Order: sequence, then C-alpha cells, then structure tokens
Amino acid sequence: MTTLPERIATWATEHPHQVALREKNLGVWRNITWTEYHHSVQALAHGLAALNVTATDRVGILSENRSEWLYCDLATLSLRAITVGFYPTNPAAEIQYQLNDAGIRVLFAEDQEQVDKVLEVWENCPTLERVVYFEKRGLATYSEPRLISYDALLDAGEQHANENPVFLDDVAKHVTPDDIATLIYTSGTTGPPKGAMLTVANINYAIDALLRDTGLVNPPPSPRDVSLSFLPLCHVAERMFTVWNNAANGLVVHFAESIDTVAADLAEVQPTVLFAVPRIWEKLQSAVAIRMMAASPVKKFAYRCGTILGDGIADIRIKHGGNHTVTTRTLYAIGYPLVLRALRDKLGLRRVRTAISGAAPISPEVLRFFLAIGVPMFEAYGMTENCAVASANRQGRMKLGTVGEPIPGIELILDDQTGEILTRHPGTFAGYWNKPEATAKTIDADGWLHTGDVGEWVDGTYLRIIDRLKDIIITAGGKNISPSEIENQLKTSPFIKEAVIIGDRRAYLTALIGIDFDSVSDWASRHNITYSTYRDLSVKPEVLELIRHAVIETNTKFARVENVRKFRVLTKELDHDDGELTATQKVRRSALTQRFENLIDDMYGDGTQFAGGDLSRTHADAPKTDATTGGNP
Repeated sequence: MTTLPERIATWATEHPHQVALREKNLGVWRNITWTEYHHSVQALAHGLAALNVTATDRVGILSENRSEWLYCDLATLSLRAITVGFYPTNPAAEIQYQLNDAGIRVLFAEDQEQVDKVLEVWENCPTLERVVYFEKRGLATYSEPRLISYDALLDAGEQHANENPVFLDDVAKHVTPDDIATLIYTSGTTGPPKGAMLTVANINYAIDALLRDTGLVNPPPSPRDVSLSFLPLCHVAERMFTVWNNAANGLVVHFAESIDTVAADLAEVQPTVLFAVPRIWEKLQSAVAIRMMAASPVKKFAYRCGTILGDGIADIRIKHGGNHTVTTRTLYAIGYPLVLRALRDKLGLRRVRTAISGAAPISPEVLRFFLAIGVPMFEAYGMTENCAVASANRQGRMKLGTVGEPIPGIELILDDQTGEILTRHPGTFAGYWNKPEATAKTIDADGWLHTGDVGEWVDGTYLRIIDRLKDIIITAGGKNISPSEIENQLKTSPFIKEAVIIGDRRAYLTALIGIDFDSVSDWASRHNITYSTYRDLSVKPEVLELIRHAVIETNTKFARVENVRKFRVLTKELDHDDGELTATQKVRRSALTQRFENLIDDMYGDGTQFAGGDLSRTHADAPKTDATTGGNP
C-alpha cells in the first residue's frame, strides 16, 4: 500500500531536481523541485508532531490553492492524521460548523482575512487548539497566543526532526489501507454539509482507476504535462487532478494567482491537461462571444468562417467518438491559422491534449463548442462518496450528451424502480463522519452506493444523467421533467449566468434568471444603454428583451410541456454568504424558492409586478415582453 507521502519521497529520491510545482511570486513563476516539496512536507510533519498531533487527529486547511496547501495535506497524512479542507469563501458561521463537526485540533489559515473569520468564532470551537497562518501581513499586532506563523512551525519541525530523526519512518510502518486520509465535506445543497471519509485505499484505487487504467488521459499524465490548479482543493475532483495526479504521475502543477486571474493564468501556462467545472467552461465560451461582439468586421468575418469550419469538425468528430478523421484534420488545417490558433492561444487552450468537465452537468452545446475549436473535451461523472470514480467519456469512445461508460472494473447499475444510479467498487467511501444514519441511507447492506442521481442508458453502455432524484419536477399534468437540462441550455446564452426552473406540481414551467453582469454590461455599453448598478441593469426593458429571446431560443429545443412560459430576472447576484449558493457555487433550490417566493407567486398569478416576461404563447406569436420593474426581491 503506497501512501501519498511515500510517492513524493520516491520522486524526490529518483528525480530530486525535477520541477514538481510552480507558483507566482511577485509576478514571476517560481519552480519548486521534488526535493523542496519532500523537505517541506517532512519539516511540517515534524512541526505538527511538536504540536502533539497524532494518528486520527483532524487538521484543517483554510486557504486558496498554493504549494503550502499540498505540504499541509501530506504532512498531516505523514502522521496518520486526517486532512480536512475548508472552502476559502466560507463565512465564519460555516467555518465554525465544520471546525466543530470535524473536531479540528490545528487549523492552517492563509492570511489575515481567514484568521479574522476564525477569531470571530474561536470561543465556540472547543477542540481548536492552534491556528497556523501562512501570510504575516496584517497579523503582527495580533496578541492571540494560540496563533503561530507557518515559519515558526517549520522551525519547530526542524528541531523535532533533529531530536527524533526516525520518527516519521516509525509512523509510516503503522499505516493501514483503512486509515482515514481525509474528510471531504459535501456541498450541502439540502442541509448541513457532511464529512465524507476517504481512506488510503480509496485514494490509491481512484489514482489507478482514473489516472492510469481508463484512458481518460491518453497517454497517461507524465512529468512532461502541465496543469493549472484553481478550483478549491477541498473538492474531491480538484484534489484528484492536483494533489493525487501530481504525486502519482509527476505532472507539473501551476497554482493560479486567484480565481479572478484564471483566464490570464491559463494564457500564460498553456496547460496540457485541464480539469474544470461547467461554470468555468461556460465562462470561457461566453468570453469568446463577448470578444466577438466587440471585434472589428474583419475579425468577425474570420470568426464566422472559423465557426463554419469548426461546426463541420465537431459534427464529424462527434460521429467518430471524438476522434479526428482525414476530413476533420483537413478542415482543422484550414481553420487553425485563420482563427482557431489565435482563439485557443488567448483562451489558454493551445496545448491542451485532454480537457475534462465534471462535478456538475454541462450542456452538450458547450462541449460541442470546444470540440469545434479543436480542444479534446470529455465529460466525466463521479462524486465525493465514490472517490470521483463512476463513468467517463474517453479517447475514441465519446458520446455527446452522456457522461460516458462506466470505469472499467467497477459495478454501476440503475435502480429498477427509480432509475437512481448505484455504484459499487473499492473507491466507495468509509461513510459520513459521525453520521451513521446518513451513511446507512447512502450505502445499503449489499455495498451499493446510492448516488441520488437519476440516469438512463444510451446505446446500451453509455450513461446519461437525467437529474438529481430530489430535483425532478413532476408537473400538475403528471409529466416528469429534468430541470437541469433546461437550465444548462439557458446558460449557453452568454447573457445568462444563473437559471432555476420552477414547476413542481404546477401547471407550467417558469424560470428565475440571473444575468451575467460582465456580458450584459458589455452589451449594454455597446448599445448606449446607461445603468448604475447590477439591479438597475437587470430591470432595463432592453435587457429583459435580450433575456426573452434567449428563453425563446431555448424553448425551441424542447417539447412544449418543457417550455418556459414565464420568467423573472433576479435583481441581485446569487451569493454564498446569503445562503443561496453552496461553496461550490451550486444553487440551493429550497433556499432560493423561499427567498424569491414573491417572484414565483408573481409568475403563477396574474401580476407583472417584477421584472420578467410572459412567453405563454407559441414561439412564433410570442409577444414582446410586457415587464414592469416594481418590487425588490
């Protein structure tokens, strides 16, 4: 049984001067070798040991992605302790809940902002003994004696190592496959987040199943590959593609400066292997649409020509499982110098040999766009509870609109009654931390993991996700409807950032829509529409008309019973702090329907009190939006 710290030690022994990680320092990328990586992990592990951290203790990490996140993670594992990641966007109340639920003893916090959140709730967290901060700026005057700097902990670690040179070797001898390596907290769309326990064996299985055996990345990642880490490392998918992939295969991980600089960082790094959630892929596609709106006539013409070629490429590749053919290579050779090279370069996708979307449903139209510009794009499916191992589209075996075929060697079936997806394999988690009842509801007596997702088979072997079991809408007429398909199609418009379909036990479907402020503000500026705030922009009649056309376009792609009859535009951006989004930016539907109950009532009544539109007629004779802007949701 090979642990992650042992994998790092092997790289440091066999390739001591090879680059393992890169991060920005004053605008310049700094190389971190395997030797530096391994030494930092060892020193930090000794430092934690000096704080009396032992096996099964929980150590938290509250930080953006950076090299220290990985050092802290592996140092914790080196002591057989348990890593618990926190979303850096979590407000103080959620941090308190997780600190107490996991029973954190030591917490690593990135900077003053994160430390302040902890100080706000520390007196309500009885197990928390120490907070170790990475960044010193702003903390020099803090008098809290339980705060300690990262550098001071490293110094303590060096002293502990000198006094106990074989300490970590002795700990490593007692590692078992069933050791809990990490608690990964669920997003909490339906209630308080739960800590999913992943073991050493779970992680090893996931590495072999996803990063080596499936051909998801073909050929498998190697030290010649580079990636960009920007999604929260406390999420199972980012942990897989950053920490585990790096330790197992040696690809060079670059840390984005922040989530706000991802576009610029992608253009600089030009990764060869890239994982992102649908929201990122949608934003990249939207950025292209915005850029083309403001482009010169010559560039617009070149883009239209490239689009025509790209559509032809996408159509053929889709029919051939994602593979190129002689025809697509010829078309690509024509389109690449014309527009595709510059486009892929600016998006940071020029060198990508495998792009993967996961963690949430994505519209096939978005996948098709990236295939059209020559990016080999594949959708995969998994969840925290099965260590992200379920199904994937793979090289030469892609089917658009599905999440691919089950990973080789696993068991995946659909429940005969509900269509719920069930999986069973060695990556199934050990259960929810301190929640045996929730565990029993998720893993049945026969070892099947109940995912909560409804699926169906396509062509016998490909899995299509219909929706979350709890989110399926049953209309007043008894029709079962998947809201996520409609929502994802709506979000292919560059002007729509959020879309939530309403209609359970109702006579027709409606939608709550949040505009994409960047795209709509750019459009408004080019059309000489003045505005002052997000709210002001969202209720402009011209903007409502813009959204109305996007809804009508979406309706043409669905059966009439699945058409959105009315919509209302939200006059505020959905926010994690307001409880409307999870830390992973998933919509909390129940919270949303309660908060915007007045908008929903307005759509199912006769009023037009709020900004929106009525699309209850057919597409051809749909009237112009008759919207008013009164009320404040």
